[in-house]
Amino acid sequence: MKIVHVVYSLDMGGAEVLVAQLCRMQRANGHQVSVCAYSRLGSVGELLRDEGIEIYVPGEASPATTMLRYFQHFRALRPDVVHCHNVAPTIQAALAARLAGAKRVLSTRHSLVAPPYNVAEEVKFGVMATFCDWIAGICEVTCNNLRGAPMAHRNKIVRVYNGATAIARVPFDSLGKRGFTLVFVGRLAAVKNLQTLIRAVSIAVKQLPELDFWIVGDGAVRGELEALAAELGVAEHVRFWGERLDTAQFFSAADAFVMSSVSEGLPMSLLQAMSIGVPGIVTDVGGMAEVVRLSGAGLLAPVGDAAGMAEAIAKLAGDPGLRAEFSDRAKTSYDAEFTLERMDAAYVDLYSRSR
Repeated sequence: MKIVHVVYSLDMGGAEVLVAQLCRMQRANGHQVSVCAYSRLGSVGELLRDEGIEIYVPGEASPATTMLRYFQHFRALRPDVVHCHNVAPTIQAALAARLAGAKRVLSTRHSLVAPPYNVAEEVKFGVMATFCDWIAGICEVTCNNLRGAPMAHRNKIVRVYNGATAIARVPFDSLGKRGFTLVFVGRLAAVKNLQTLIRAVSIAVKQLPELDFWIVGDGAVRGELEALAAELGVAEHVRFWGERLDTAQFFSAADAFVMSSVSEGLPMSLLQAMSIGVPGIVTDVGGMAEVVRLSGAGLLAPVGDAAGMAEAIAKLAGDPGLRAEFSDRAKTSYDAEFTLERMDAAYVDLYSRSR
């Protein structure tokens, strides 16, 4: 099949990394794959381009001009499938794909789509989703929220769990691991609420003097987080590693993967942690809580509850048997539900299936 993935950009992010991994797998399975990145190439796009995957960047323009550019591109390319990722790419490309003769048009929503809805955005999405064959949600919570959104196409909504490439264990001696080590991998954005985790570390370190929290990633709130760690007196326990491509060593060193988001879909980094058998400690929200409950491979804490998060950290750190049990469950659940191969197979089935 000739498959085109449409994204807003290919900057570093969970959805973008997922699309890149899907492109690589689909190409390896014999499909002809390319990507349309509306606004810019980005670091993920540069990697894909270097690997020989065609990237088309139409550039920012008015809605009418953008639709025309996509129509002309699709008409020249004649794809079998146009797979849009998230709201803006669906609004920009779904109609153009249908008019250009694509056999299947899909949209994947990579967030929770949580109420209260952005009504104007969801109405625009609903209009353009008329031209989609399927609308995929990345977890049950997303699918349920989509069904309640304005202009929902309930008969088109299907769940396709995210998948991730398995992490291989690698040496991590150079990282300077001390005691029980928590790892977060992702964007440093307000929605991730990493302040709660830093406050939790400041509580838990009283019981666990060698506790370390490694933050792998970068973003707008990094300075604020560094200042908070210093203010709470835990700067020596909270290490900021910046954006890294060599994340395998951090997952290999981790005793627990942690995330304290106030809203979260199904983060790739959680699945990568599970692939290597790392337990999770996450807030009770969205797809990540759904996955932890499904797998039985971690602990949940209420959103914004630093004391509850600290209690979970101390519980896991103090119980090697529980960690081993969670580790086994994480790996088993990943193999059964969250491999990249399983996700790709689900999408290829939708590419071939009519409603």
